[in-house]
Amino acid sequence: MVGGCHRAFGRAPLLIARRGLIAAGLALAYAPARSQGTWPNGPIRFVVPFAPGGTTDIMARLVGERLQARLGVPVVIENRPGAGATIGSLAVAQSPPDGQTLLMSNIASHAISPALYRNVRYDPVKDFAHIAMVTVNPSVMVANPRFEAQSLEAFIALAKARPGQVHYATSGAGSSNHMIGVRLALAAGLELVHIPYRGAGPAMTDVIAGVVGVMFDSLPSASAHIRAGSVRALAVSGAERSPAFPDVPTFREQGIDIVSYSWFGVSAPAGTPSAIVERLNAEIRASIAEPAVARRLDELGGSPRDWSPAEFTAFVEREVATWAPVVRASGATAD
Repeated sequence: MVGGCHRAFGRAPLLIARRGLIAAGLALAYAPARSQGTWPNGPIRFVVPFAPGGTTDIMARLVGERLQARLGVPVVIENRPGAGATIGSLAVAQSPPDGQTLLMSNIASHAISPALYRNVRYDPVKDFAHIAMVTVNPSVMVANPRFEAQSLEAFIALAKARPGQVHYATSGAGSSNHMIGVRLALAAGLELVHIPYRGAGPAMTDVIAGVVGVMFDSLPSASAHIRAGSVRALAVSGAERSPAFPDVPTFREQGIDIVSYSWFGVSAPAGTPSAIVERLNAEIRASIAEPAVARRLDELGGSPRDWSPAEFTAFVEREVATWAPVVRASGATAD
């Protein structure tokens, strides 16, 4: 939003990340006890490298609930946001490769941030066992209903009239949504100010409150707010309109050549035994094929992928090769 145009739409304040407490004693609810040497042999830690409320968190909780039911042990969601998803990802890469620690990997943690951040201490391919893809989905540009630009065309006109004064929020530096903002600025010749948050949930809260006028978000985390009228959708980043929101035009329809999809998968530390990787892959693929889960993914605008570990790993390798030159061309960097 334009600085000084409306007091409510100033620069977003720095947010203090809050990490949920993990309830002790969860494992006591699960019986019988498992002997040493079997897997899983206790609660599984499922790390989400963003704050609660965003798409990565939503997908982890959806998958984690089904894994908990299928494996018979607690699956504890641990939100570890920061540095474009690299903090939580590094924590998993450095964990024992015993199948008891998983990561909700995504386009930020494994395709964009490794090229954006100068001191990423993990290799997105070599330091992980990539287990299963869950879903891919487009992103969406949304605005507070009181923001003065209520269409993509109006937003571009506003930003051209006031260079360096129009802000947009995202879930963090290095996210695919950050890159969409960069690509929009490059395509339309704009000077925009990026406001990175430590997750989509806190960013969306500030957009709804009017602290920031506009946000780029993954469609699943924004969908409920769009349906509720809390925000207005201006454009989706898919090649075609989303079946979940057929009235929202694409960027391409509005003259901006942007097509981008986020993705969300499950990964573990490199060296995790192949038998565990294969078991998890089978359980995750079965979970996303369940009618209730498939319906939920459809409602969120996601498209599930029934891939093997090898197929998912090859995809991550392609994503790394695809996004590194995009990040370099954008000139964006982060410490």
